[in-house]
Amino acid sequence: MPYQFSGKTSDKFPIPKTMKAWVLGDPDNLSLVDKKVEMPNKAEVLVKIDAVAICATDLDVISHGPPAMIEGGLPFNKNFTPGHEYMGTVVALGPAVDEFQIGDRVTVEIHSGCGQCKRCRMGMYTSCHNYGLNYGEVNKGHRANGFTTDGGFKQYAVNNINTLIKVPDDMSDEEATLVVTAGTTMYGLTELGGLIAGESVVVIGPGPIGLLGVAVAKALGAGPVILIGTRDSRLEIGKKLGADYTLNVKNETDVVKAVKDIVGTKGTDYVVECAGTEQALNDAIMMTNRGGKICLAAFPHKPISINIPHMVINNIYMYGIRGEGKSATHRAMEFMKQKRFDASLVHTHTFNLDELPKALKYARERIDNAIKIVIKPWS
Repeated sequence: MPYQFSGKTSDKFPIPKTMKAWVLGDPDNLSLVDKKVEMPNKAEVLVKIDAVAICATDLDVISHGPPAMIEGGLPFNKNFTPGHEYMGTVVALGPAVDEFQIGDRVTVEIHSGCGQCKRCRMGMYTSCHNYGLNYGEVNKGHRANGFTTDGGFKQYAVNNINTLIKVPDDMSDEEATLVVTAGTTMYGLTELGGLIAGESVVVIGPGPIGLLGVAVAKALGAGPVILIGTRDSRLEIGKKLGADYTLNVKNETDVVKAVKDIVGTKGTDYVVECAGTEQALNDAIMMTNRGGKICLAAFPHKPISINIPHMVINNIYMYGIRGEGKSATHRAMEFMKQKRFDASLVHTHTFNLDELPKALKYARERIDNAIKIVIKPWS
């Protein structure tokens, strides 16, 4: 029996029957189509998407498929809409939803989890054991918008209330899309055990996650914070976000030695690795002190070789993270509300919804020094 909506709407926000949405066909093949606007069920709201940012993981999904999983497999030719870093306005409430009101501005995190498995009960909903099983007769309730169900490259999206964070009136739409990016690093530092003020942090890779990783680490009291990269323009943004030192690997014959010249010969306490290359991972291992910790915040595209003996001998811990679990986005939003750092420095370009292919090209090829690109679905 078709679902009969029994929640709340408002004449102030009329909801159309269909919307514009980008759909993934073959790899790297997107089409702009009309899609039905779904209505929210229990513990859900309908969000009118006002802005959606492009993430490097979106590029991977569109070109290769993983980590997206639709109907138990690759996302191609399944009427799937990618995109996961979005914000918007609540325009409909599911039955009994009173945590939000119609008209609230919200930003979203990706995962809601199934709420049933061991990991979800531990608060590790980004590691849900029922990831990708939200379809057909195997409906475990896990939603990861833009990965296991439709994402944000469209005009409306249904979201579980657990994925929503209210946006303050003085925060722009574009900045609000960056809460997930900041939350990813916040989650990574949480999984490392949390920072103690005054401990040293190295961030490798000045992409959006790395740049906001600098900002979050500094806001948490880390020091010194060192940013490593290859582009001087991005390293300069890193300084504005709180980096005490920046190192351009093109100008360093030995980046590990350069780090130790700053923090001392024993090495750094933490590394947040956002480059995902074999060289960067091995540099991270060699610059970390005994008992130190490394957070892996990037997706290597193939198996790589790393110096495991050095890690074991020196009791170095390495943690892989996925997404922005344990409500890290809420903590990141608090920092942004308090103006602890200016996340908008990472936003460089804005495009309309019908310009998505051009925007993706800018993101992939870093045209015009693009860092974080935002799509406006209603422009």
